[in-house]
This record gives sequence, C-alpha cells and structure tokens, in this order.
Amino acid sequence: MGNSTEPEKIGGQEPGKCSAPPEQILVVGIDDDATILEFYKSVLGSLGVRYESSEEPARGLELVETLDPALVLLDLNMEGMDGLEVLEHIRARNIQTQVVMITGNYSIETAVEAIRQGATDYVCKPVSIEKLRGLVEQARLAAHHFQRAESLEKELIQVFALEAIIGHSPRMLEVFDLLQRIAPHFRTALILGETGTGKELVARALHNLSPRKAQRLAVCNCAAMVESLVESQLFGHRKGAFTGALEDRVGLFEWANGGTIFLDEIADLTPATQSKLLRVLENREVHKLGSPQPQHVDVLVVAATSRDLSQEVKSGKFRPDLWYRLNMVQVELPPLRDRRDDILLLCRHFLDKFGEEYAKEVRGFSPRAQNALQAYTWPGNVRELENVIGRACMLLRGKFIDLDDLPDSVKESALSGSDSTLTMQDAEKVALLRTLGVTKNRVLAARMLGISRAKLYRLLEKYGIDSEASADEKQEESDSFTFPPDEHLP
Repeated sequence: MGNSTEPEKIGGQEPGKCSAPPEQILVVGIDDDATILEFYKSVLGSLGVRYESSEEPARGLELVETLDPALVLLDLNMEGMDGLEVLEHIRARNIQTQVVMITGNYSIETAVEAIRQGATDYVCKPVSIEKLRGLVEQARLAAHHFQRAESLEKELIQVFALEAIIGHSPRMLEVFDLLQRIAPHFRTALILGETGTGKELVARALHNLSPRKAQRLAVCNCAAMVESLVESQLFGHRKGAFTGALEDRVGLFEWANGGTIFLDEIADLTPATQSKLLRVLENREVHKLGSPQPQHVDVLVVAATSRDLSQEVKSGKFRPDLWYRLNMVQVELPPLRDRRDDILLLCRHFLDKFGEEYAKEVRGFSPRAQNALQAYTWPGNVRELENVIGRACMLLRGKFIDLDDLPDSVKESALSGSDSTLTMQDAEKVALLRTLGVTKNRVLAARMLGISRAKLYRLLEKYGIDSEASADEKQEESDSFTFPPDEHLP
C-alpha cells in the first residue's frame, strides 16, 4: 500500500495487459494420407511452427500425449481408429490442445458429434492455406491464454495462503482471520479437527506468527510415545532416575523454553501425565524425573486432537481442569468435504509440489478428473488429497492427470455423481445448459436434444436461460459450420 499512482502489477504485468503470445507452438497432424501431411508441413514450416505428424492414428495419439501440442489437425476417416475415437482419447487426457477435425465427407451429424466431444473446429478438405494460418493463430492465442491461466492459478495459491495453509473458502478465511488475531497474544491454544485437516500446519502458523517465531518449536505426537517414557520425553530425567537412565535427559518443555511446544493428539495422554501437564501450564515449571528441584519454563502450548474432548471429559478420560485451561482459545478446522471450494486450489498446489519433486512437467487435470476430485468426500481430508495427487504425479506418463490416474475410490465418486439425485426439471435445465454450452447454436442444440426449435425456445423461456448468442459466438458459428438454410433442415 502507498501513495503511488502507478497501476498495480499482477505477476509482473499491468492489469488488462498480456504479454505477446509464444512465438513457436507445436502442431501435430494425424492423417492416413501422406500427401495431406506433407501439405501441412510445407505450409506450417513458414509460420514459425514446430510440426510432427503420423499416418497411424495410434502413433499420432502417442505424439499428442507425449508432446502436448497446441494444435492437432485430425482426419475424421482413418483405418484402425477413426478421428472421433482419437478425439475422445485426446479430450479425456488434455484440456489445452486445440483439435480441428478435417474431413472430405461433411455431414451435420458428424459435425455435431465432433463438437460435442470437444473439437475446436470442423473443416472440410481441401484446407486452404489461409484457413491453416487462421487455425495456427487461434491455437497460438489459446496457448498464450492457457499459460496465463496457469500463472494466475499459481498467484492465487500465494494470495490465499497463510504460512503453509491454503484455502479461499469462507470457512478457511475465518480460520486465517482467527489465527492472525490470536497469534500475538495466546499462551495456550487448542486445535480441533478430523485426521488430515492440517492441525500441525496450524500449530506452525501460530508459532511463526507469534513474537517467538525465532525460537524453537517442539513437536510431540502424544499417541506415538511409549507410555512408560512419556514423562521423561516431555519433562526430562536425571541420571539414575530409573533403570536405563544412564545420563541426564532434557525434556521437550525444557528444550523449547522460550518458544512453542505442539502436543498433537493430546487426548491420548494418561491421567497422571495430564496432571503434570496441568501443573506446567499453571506454574510454568517442570519437575524432571529424579530431581527434587523444579525448573522454570516459559513456553507457548498448542494442543490438538481429532477427538471430542468435551465427551472425553464427560466419560472421565480427560481432566476437566486441563480441558478448561487448554480451551481458552479454540481453533476448529473444517473437514475438506465442507470446504469444496478449496479442492482444486489445493490440487494445483500439490501438482506444482510433486511435479517439482519428481522432475515432471505436469500441466493440470482433465475435466473428468476435476469432476471426480470435487465429487469425492475425502474422509482422509487434505492429507488424503495430497497422497492421491502425489501418487498420480509419480505414475503419470503424460502431462495431464486423467480419471484413470486416480484411485478407484475417487473414480467411483465420478460415476455416482450428484446428477442422479436431480429432479426432472433440474435435469432438463442441466441438459439445456450443457448442450448450449457445447454447441453455442440453438438449431444444433435442438437437434442434439431431439426436440423442435419451438420447444427449445419454450424451455429457454421457462427456465429463464438467455438464449441470445453474442456477436463473437455468431461469428464463430459461421466460421466453424456451413449449414443449409433453415427451410431445408429436416
């Protein structure tokens, strides 16, 4: 913040301005006619384009998955695997590549099917030099926009992060606000949340935001400690205090003196240890095993548990006075299923993390992978999500994570999506919106839905859907399709 009148820059650029599109893009041609592929090569060579091609559809598909081109010129009718089948494979694993279907036998039905499956354009042979130039420029611009979108996603991760915690859902923004307000002042804090929600990250954030961030942070998992050694690990012991105590030992409280100690899964402490911990919190002193002299300690204490401590108190498993002492400041972390707005943001974060760790260029997620990740309930919360993305990045051969790269439990969530619970009216509206989103053309939408245009218009009016196409959309329709006049339509 300041008094400068210069426009704020985002990602090193002024708002509203984009850097020039990348000069060189990759184009892949897939056609069983070698003459056509040679024509593409001769034209594209003068346009600053890197070009690869294949007469075999399967090999061409391998090129697309390996090279991640900006544009694919795909023949519709080929032996072994037709263009629509190749298109389906490309679209399943890649959200960036522009795919243009090329055919010598034009039909409205194949045009509709190609666009429905995700083709960018549908062009009749012979393809003119001017048309090829236009397709390359369109792909060049789309590649530039995709790179810009990737950059913005990474900026969003930095903007919506507190220390190492990431989220922009309302629930997480409330947590961020609470942490920033209590960090400068707390003596004890209690973090509640299911396993995998990030309780240790919150503890580290509280320490790093506190005035003691330059001091030590001790982390102790109370559930993992051997019961007979808990007191020694927390408070220390003197040589000879018990069998095997061959030397003096510094406990975690003494080691973290002046800093912070994080006690994870505090509900697993025995009643005897709970009593001694309460004394540390009240008197700020510890008694080493085997020593009559108490030692003063000054530490911030952050405790965490995935259990309901109030129920543990009622059942007599947890001391009520310790509960009241710890519960002075409480931070409750929502499970991932209650902060679905954060899922894709976290996916991008873990994608960058594991892409760097495994030295792989992983660009993103296919649409169906995104749908599955958002539909899954994530019982293991953020930790489970991290493991799923890490596994996918490790095993990935291409550059986009697809549904097949995810575990069966996550894939099943995509197959049992929420559409099955829609009412008839909701399903009808969803079908309208999806079809119009694909075709950008009311005539085509009516054909795909198997209804008359008159009925389509009535449904649009019924659901309040704006059916007027913009000038750009109308121009795109006229560029991409050549239809007979309406009166000749069957």
